[in-house]
Amino acid sequence: MNLALKRSLLKWALVTLAFILMIGCSRNSSTTGGNQDQKDTTSNNPPPSSSTSHSSDASKSIVYKNTKYGFSFKLPANWRGYSIITDQWEGVANDNGSIVDETGPIISIRDPKWTKETPRQDIPIMVFTLNQWNSLKQGVFHVGAAPVDPTELGRNNDYVFALPARYNYAFLPGYEDVEEILANNPLQTTQLK
Repeated sequence: MNLALKRSLLKWALVTLAFILMIGCSRNSSTTGGNQDQKDTTSNNPPPSSSTSHSSDASKSIVYKNTKYGFSFKLPANWRGYSIITDQWEGVANDNGSIVDETGPIISIRDPKWTKETPRQDIPIMVFTLNQWNSLKQGVFHVGAAPVDPTELGRNNDYVFALPARYNYAFLPGYEDVEEILANNPLQTTQLK
């Protein structure tokens, strides 16, 4: 076997492994607002108390509003019928490397074209308290296997909203669409009382 073929096989094996790990590590605990063919999984997480609303100008965009955490997220009109998947991120303490030190919600906006047969790229939004975010940035704990911190999308008086590092590493269909959505700074925050 020549070197180029070996490298190509290794690359695809790593991509496949990353995809399997992403699928295996994601635990869908709650869904709302969509028409997806999927099963809910049981979780100890309470359902989010958020609201979803669509803007009146349906031809241009729609807006997901989360009143619990104080943010809204602008989506293109072709995302009408999206669903919300709630899960939990886990932060592992850097000093011991295996004990979960922090947890928080991760809210994923699911492409309405997503199916079990053809999963598509979600838009995952990690929610951190301000204290958690400061601890993460100081290296007290880390989230995920990537040696890169999540990317801040915005913040309000109580929370920081961030995109997980390498969220699109599996290159699922629709990842380009998600990158385009994110390039337009779709997340807006509101101050909580």
